[in-house]
Amino acid sequence: MVYEEHDQILDSSYAHQSFSERRFGLSTPKFFLISGLILAMCFYLGVLIFGNNSILVLIELEEYQGFLIDDIEHLKSENAALQKQYFELKELDADSTGAIQ
Repeated sequence: MVYEEHDQILDSSYAHQSFSERRFGLSTPKFFLISGLILAMCFYLGVLIFGNNSILVLIELEEYQGFLIDDIEHLKSENAALQKQYFELKELDADSTGAIQ
């Protein structure tokens, strides 16, 4: 077989192959099936990362929970100080009423 004949045979087989067979070595239906699966997986991962019930939302909610816990502790200490002040004023008021009578 001469080199030119060999090239002719390769060219003819190359002409009968589809783009996916030439480029990826897959038949067209397999290429579309694999492409569809890859796109579906990418879409699913996008929903997991950026959707309404995503990881980013979970992280934001955990940060907000931390903020609320700190705010609760601050308000509890402020409430305790105000209650102490209230009871001190109430005691002074009771002492002053008892002294008048």
